Amino acid sequence: MAPGATLLAALAPAAPYFPDFLTPPEASRGLTEGLAALFATPRVELRAQLTRLDAVAPVPEWVRPLADGDRDLLTEITAALARYHDAMLGPCFELVQGAIDADRSLRAQQFLTGGIEAMLAGIGPVARWRRPVLEVEHAVDQDLYLEGRGLRLVPSFFCGRTACTLADPALPPVLIYPIDASCRWTQAGNNGRSLKVLIGATRAAVLAAIGTGTTTTRLARCVGTSPASASRHTTVLRDCGLITTRREGMAVMHNLTPLGEALLEHHRNL
Repeated sequence: MAPGATLLAALAPAAPYFPDFLTPPEASRGLTEGLAALFATPRVELRAQLTRLDAVAPVPEWVRPLADGDRDLLTEITAALARYHDAMLGPCFELVQGAIDADRSLRAQQFLTGGIEAMLAGIGPVARWRRPVLEVEHAVDQDLYLEGRGLRLVPSFFCGRTACTLADPALPPVLIYPIDASCRWTQAGNNGRSLKVLIGATRAAVLAAIGTGTTTTRLARCVGTSPASASRHTTVLRDCGLITTRREGMAVMHNLTPLGEALLEHHRNL
C-alpha cells in the first residue's frame, strides 16, 4: 500500500470511530477550503481526537506526532486526500454531484408538500421520525441533543446502509445519510456500469479480475492488456488503497484490500 493510503487507513480504520478533524464543515465550500481547515486544526483537537481513536484502533507510532500538530504529517494528510479525491472522484465527480443534487431536490419537495416531518420521514429506512425524536441507524449507540441548535442534513453518495454523524456532540450537529435510491445515477440508465464509470472500464476489470489474488502476467492476460498497462492500473488501485502488492520470487502478486472487496461487493449488490 502506498504511504498516503497507509496514512489514511491509519486515521480512518474499519472501526466505529474516526477523527472529526478529517471532515471539517468548511469542506462544504469545496475541497480546497476543506483541506485548509484540516491543516489548521488546533493542536488540542488533534490530541483529543487521536487519543480517542487510539482507544478503539491503536494509532501507529509514526502517526503519533500528529497529536502535537506535526506540520509535515498534516501536509502529508492533505496531499494524500487530494490525490485520493483526484483518483476516485475526479473521473465521476459530475455524476456523483448530480445524484446528490437530485436528492436535495427530493428533500426540498418533501418539505414543501409535507413540512419538516415529511422530509425527515423521507430519509428512511435509515431514519425513523417519532416526534420529537429522530431515530437513526448508526454504527454506535449515541444520543445527540440539539438543545436549540439546527441540524445540518448532508446527503452522501458513498454512505452505506447506515447514517453517521460527528463523534463530538459539542460540534455543530450534522447527519450524513445515504441518498435516496431513486436519485442514484446507477438507477438512472447506466445499466449496472457504476464501477466502470467510477474508476474506468479497464481499471474496473483489473480490480474484478484480481479476485482472491493473481499475478501481473495473469492479470494482463485475463483483461486482454499488456503487462505494462496492467502494472500501471494496479499502481493506481494500490495508491487508492484498493489492493496490496507483494513480490513472490519472480512474480508480483496482487490481492484485494477490505476496501477493494467492499467496493466490488457494493457494485454487485446494486
